[in-house]
Amino acid sequence: MKTNWGAACQIAAVYVGTVVGAGFATGREIVEFFSRFGFIGFISILMSGYIFIFLGSKGMRIAARIQATSYQELNEYLFGRFFGSIINVLMLLMLLGVCAVMLAGAGAVFEEQLGLTKSLGIFLTIGLSIIVMVVGIKGLFAVNTFVVPMMIAFSFFLMILSMKLPNFMEQLLFIPFAEDGWKAVVAPFSYAALNLTLAQAVLVPVAAEIKDDRTIKWGGILGGGALTIILISTHMTLVMLPNLESYDIPMGVIMRTAASSFFWIYVLIIYGEIFTSVIGNVFGVERQVRKYISIPSIVTVMIIFVICYFISFINYGTLLSYLYPLFGYISIIFIVLLWMKPFEENKDPK
Repeated sequence: MKTNWGAACQIAAVYVGTVVGAGFATGREIVEFFSRFGFIGFISILMSGYIFIFLGSKGMRIAARIQATSYQELNEYLFGRFFGSIINVLMLLMLLGVCAVMLAGAGAVFEEQLGLTKSLGIFLTIGLSIIVMVVGIKGLFAVNTFVVPMMIAFSFFLMILSMKLPNFMEQLLFIPFAEDGWKAVVAPFSYAALNLTLAQAVLVPVAAEIKDDRTIKWGGILGGGALTIILISTHMTLVMLPNLESYDIPMGVIMRTAASSFFWIYVLIIYGEIFTSVIGNVFGVERQVRKYISIPSIVTVMIIFVICYFISFINYGTLLSYLYPLFGYISIIFIVLLWMKPFEENKDPK
């Protein structure tokens, strides 16, 4: 059976768009997990990239093979019914927490980069998200297919500008002192685990709609490869920023100083990535809640946004630096079981 490359690219775009959220697009998440460790962080990125390519593809293929329509069913297959239910509750809480981080990130873009109020950014994001949610998964495809290529292009653009700066190689190879240096060893696993675990909320139903195994496989490989490339290029840009840990949106700061003429376009792209991740996370939570409570989708979505709105009042940088590493450590068990689960070509795993 031939690979449907158009559908594979759509899967890849949704994969990238789901993972590249507020923390990734702003650079804050990459600083927290990788760039503050210097060259060790670069090695960690390569390890994360392999996990994204191999396990991202495998997770979607298993989901399609067992005909899972939500990440709840995939978790029950991986963990068993009892432990799967516990993991699903944890994932629901994590998705709500990450959605709150995304909203706080949208507020931070408006506050730090545009000089507007945080509340305006949050309310605008909620309003636009509800509109796209009404359209459904086709709306998610459409937004990601536009935003993701733009994000990759800007990542390369900033990397090239950074490589032309003096002392680039010295900064890239430099290993700074970090009191919590042990986290650099765990980072590739916790980072990939966090993002893969949360991405399942969107990737499982997407895989269920595509169905074709080869197309899903290549969609996962292309998406994981694209994520690796964006991570590397963003890291190479961030290492040139002095005091990189002091900014909520370090990539915005770099764009403002390195290529100010493109600054507004880049802010729009950052916001677009945050926006797609908000949609993806709410989409995943709404799918799971629907399994337990029979209420209209729009009501579920509104309740989710109200909860996330109140959590998002906490500072964006603070939310990300505490919640993301914690969720990452919890998620490691997911990728370990996914890695251990056998997947035989052209055989039914049931």
